[in-house]
This record gives sequence, C-alpha cells and structure tokens, in this order.
Amino acid sequence: MTKTLHRRWRMAVMLVASGFYCLPALALPDWSGVWAMTGGTVFDAATRSGPGGSTTPGLRQRPPYTAEYEAKYLANMALRDKGVLPDPNSMCGIPAGFPRIFNLPDVYEFAVTDKQVWILSENGPNVLRIYTDGRAHPPVADRWPTHTGDSVGHWEGDTLVFDTLSLHSSESGNTMIDRTGLVLSDAAHVVTRMHIAEGDVMVVEMTIEDAKALTAPWVVTKRFNRQPAGTRVYDYACNENNRNPIDPATGWTYTIGPDGKIMDQSPSAAGSEE
Repeated sequence: MTKTLHRRWRMAVMLVASGFYCLPALALPDWSGVWAMTGGTVFDAATRSGPGGSTTPGLRQRPPYTAEYEAKYLANMALRDKGVLPDPNSMCGIPAGFPRIFNLPDVYEFAVTDKQVWILSENGPNVLRIYTDGRAHPPVADRWPTHTGDSVGHWEGDTLVFDTLSLHSSESGNTMIDRTGLVLSDAAHVVTRMHIAEGDVMVVEMTIEDAKALTAPWVVTKRFNRQPAGTRVYDYACNENNRNPIDPATGWTYTIGPDGKIMDQSPSAAGSEE
C-alpha cells in the first residue's frame, strides 16, 4: 500500500469512527395525510357469504378454521344474530387491538420515521407501534399477551413488512376481530405488508397463521383511500354518546330516540308480553 492510499484509508476510518461519514439516509415513503378504510367492517370481504355488514344476521366469513374454532365462530354468530354478541370493543376504553385496528370505520393517520411506524386510528383511539430500528422480538420469557402484541418490521423498498405476535386470544375475553364474532387464539402470528398502490390507495395484506385456530394461512387484504388535503382527525371517547342502556338480563342494547324514550325492546321482553 502506498503512503497516499494508507493516508486515505486512515482518514476514512477516522471519519467513520467520528460519525462525520454517514451512509445515505433511508428514503421513507410519503404516507402523510388522513386515510379511510374502503368497504364496511367485515374483516375478510373475500370470504363473505350473505349480504350486508358485520352485524347483519346470517352473514358469515369463512376463515380456514379448525373444527374447534369453527364451532366458536358459529356460536358467536348465533349471538350476533340475536343482537347480544359480547364484543369487547363495545366496552369503552378497550382497545381494538391487532389485527382489528385495520378494520375500523373511522379515519387513520400513519406516522413514519426511520425507527418506528405508528398506525393511529381516530376510532378508539388506538395506536399500533411497529419498530423498524433493527430490533428483534423480545425473548419468549419476556413476552406476554397484549391488545396490539409486539411488532417488528423492515422496509423492502417502499413496502413496510412487519411481524406481530404476543396477542391476546379470544379466550381472554379482551379481543375479537369484528362484530360477526371472528376470533383467534394466543398462538396467532401475523406478517403484514403495507404499500401505496396507484390512485393513493394503501394496501394492507395480512397473512395470519394460528396453530390452534387455523388449518392454513389466512390472507386478508384491507384497503384505505387517502382523504382530501386538510382533512382533520379528532379524538373522542365512546362514552361521550353512550346513552343507550343495556338490559342486564339479556345483554340487549336499547335504542333511545330523540325524545328520550326507548324505541325498541329486547326479544325476551317482547316474547313475555305475547
């Protein structure tokens, strides 16, 4: 090595060590603005049978459930059809969790940095944190189930890929995917890919694996449209308009009209009057 090359090599080492020489910063995509989910709150529209939305009696979805979890889903749909499904998301203060955070009727914002990506929903509010700083999931001994689990990810070009585990199971009573009664176990593991397609459409593809609840990977795609510039997101608490009382005996939610009077009655009450 010549003296000139040796000097250049020493200078490069010194610059790297001192922090003055840096690799080009990662070019992050523009996910700014406000976004709204397309379609209703049926989680997997591709497997839907029957017209209507997630609360419509008779409508169902067809995940590749095991026999045990198919029976759980059928039982939940029967409660849904009667209007008494115990959806934990109906309780004020309970987060939607993951993957339900991608199945909410109100708008979203996506906060992107080189270390983290946040999914922020107006409904709730809910926050999903995705770490993109190179960390791995915590050791098994340091994991416990939470509403949004633990998510670590990386960028493949302008596509965010992240891995989520340590989620609440349906057995805990803390989570449900939608109001048809879709459920998963504590073994759920989800790999999600997010990118912007043509026309300012955010495509979110989730591949869900669950050794207890599913017989095969379940791929669900959700889409979100960017809203007009200047659209704002407001926070609210569900108990601000939570004025409809629940019948403690049946779980039926009454509807109060503008005049303050109950507009309907629970099926059991109606039956007792016949």
